Amino acid sequence: MIRINLLGQARPKAARRPVDTGAALPIVFVGAGLVLGGLVLGYIYLSWQKQLSAENDKIKALKAQKAELQQIKAQVEEFDAQKKLLQVRVDTIEKLQRDRTGGQELLDMVANTVSRTENLWLTDMNRKGNVLNVTGASASINSVANFITAMKRSGYFQKVEIEESRQDEKSSAIQTFTFKLNAEIAPQGAAGAASPAKPASAPAPAAAPAKKG
Repeated sequence: MIRINLLGQARPKAARRPVDTGAALPIVFVGAGLVLGGLVLGYIYLSWQKQLSAENDKIKALKAQKAELQQIKAQVEEFDAQKKLLQVRVDTIEKLQRDRTGGQELLDMVANTVSRTENLWLTDMNRKGNVLNVTGASASINSVANFITAMKRSGYFQKVEIEESRQDEKSSAIQTFTFKLNAEIAPQGAAGAASPAKPASAPAPAAAPAKKG
């Protein structure tokens, strides 16, 4: 519907009510604080997430390195076990080789020592490891002493001990003494047996008292 102003005067406009901005300011500040706090918390969260991801990557790398080191350690232990086993085999082979090659040298050395001692002969000889057990007989106690001296000076034996020495009562016509002794073979007896062979001839003059027996 159309309204017509018949008075010819302008219609007064209604006055606007003033807006109270004092009550809206706290709301604005609270909203801005919430937005700013959210941004700060978001930044901190993202920073922590970044650091956590970096730490997780480091942990994964350390775990991989640990697994690799454990594998290397296992291989080293296996190599050490194989090395020890091989060393035992080598030592066994070397020992067998020394026993095989040293047996003839031992017999030669004992034979040479006996030949330099008058009125003495061997009846049994047994080797156990590095210890040689000798059983024999002689015409006198001096011959046994000369034999022990010759063995010590040979360089092949480092320790000679008399175990038993007594007169053989079975033989009444001829005076005979039986003896048992132990001789420890030197570790390098085979090497030292060649050069000290000459001093071993020294007991020959000392065997003269054996004739008196």
